[in-house]
Amino acid sequence: MNQELLRIVENIARDKNIDKESIFVDLEEAMISAARKHFADPDSNIVVNIDRSTGEITASRDEAPIDIKQLGRIPAQTAKQVIIQKIRADERDSIYAEFVQRKGEIISGTVVRYESGTLIVNLDRWTEGFMPKGEQLMGQTHRVSERVRCLILDVKETSSQVRIILSRTHPDFIRRLFALEVPEISEKIIEIRALAREAGYRTKVAVTSFDEKVDPVGACVGVRGSRIKNIVDELGGEKIDIVRWNESSQVLVSNALMPAKVSEIALCFELGRATVVVDEEQLSLAIGKHGQNVRLAARLTGWDIDILTPEEYNQGIELLANCVKTVEGADETVVDKLIALGAISVADLDDIGAEPLVKELGIDSGIAEKLVAAATKEVERLAEESQRRDETEKQLAQQTKTGDGE
Repeated sequence: MNQELLRIVENIARDKNIDKESIFVDLEEAMISAARKHFADPDSNIVVNIDRSTGEITASRDEAPIDIKQLGRIPAQTAKQVIIQKIRADERDSIYAEFVQRKGEIISGTVVRYESGTLIVNLDRWTEGFMPKGEQLMGQTHRVSERVRCLILDVKETSSQVRIILSRTHPDFIRRLFALEVPEISEKIIEIRALAREAGYRTKVAVTSFDEKVDPVGACVGVRGSRIKNIVDELGGEKIDIVRWNESSQVLVSNALMPAKVSEIALCFELGRATVVVDEEQLSLAIGKHGQNVRLAARLTGWDIDILTPEEYNQGIELLANCVKTVEGADETVVDKLIALGAISVADLDDIGAEPLVKELGIDSGIAEKLVAAATKEVERLAEESQRRDETEKQLAQQTKTGDGE
């Protein structure tokens, strides 16, 4: 019995996660290549068999037995190269097959090094993952030998290696972290319905519960914030807002803009726009730092969100009402209908056009055309007025600058 050969095959199969049968086939093909090299006869019928239970090798050339051990040094080198190539190919196939099934999962690895900004992470003894700079959290650096958790974003097979692309910025990384920290999510009691993220800064998550007894927001936060704290710590302090999902777009938009308190919401389905009214003291909170809160809320809900103060909202309604009054056949009821449609300014009316006014509000087509034409004219007037004001302010600033220079 050739126990040594069986032991070598067993070790390679275990260490490189390759099927033993594939290794036996590789060995047989390598020996066939070596025999062809030795006999310099590509047309001869050479057969090599390795007994899978004993490890004994039998070989024949045109049905005549040959001793594979007597082939010489050069054919042996040929066999060695063929074996190395085939085992490497099998190893690549094994790695690809394993990790392509794990796409979208979270995996832990050890930081090895940085290469031109790309973070190299050792996932096991033989496999390395690559985290491009764009998939790393802004401002977060990792030390060599540090354990790091990341999402398997993609798996690509090349001629020389399998590239496993990792990410810590993808929204699905947050989803998977929540599934790990909140058992109710993995048990399908709570569901993440929507998620919007600006990696490294802030994330908004909308959750719902299929069990009336389970509070989705409270379950995600955890006792004294324990669950959400673990996720925030993993993300290096990234802020996470957990809001309650609602099928009503008005309620959802209001929830998404938290922690700001909303006074009123007007939805325009024709434009996909939500006009939100907040008190003056809530304005900066609703918009957020560099517009982050309203931007994430818009992505979370799928609505284009405009935030106005009550004064701005009333001014818009007043201009709209005055514009409508200039059209013969239109009255106050038309203004109410337009507001119900979500048009709260002349710009909205200009964008919506005449067709929805006829179909949705039942307004006469002739009057609808006149309303839109009047709105377009008013928008142009306001734009010209704004331009003149800007030019005047620019001239005054220039004059002040010149005066200071003298």
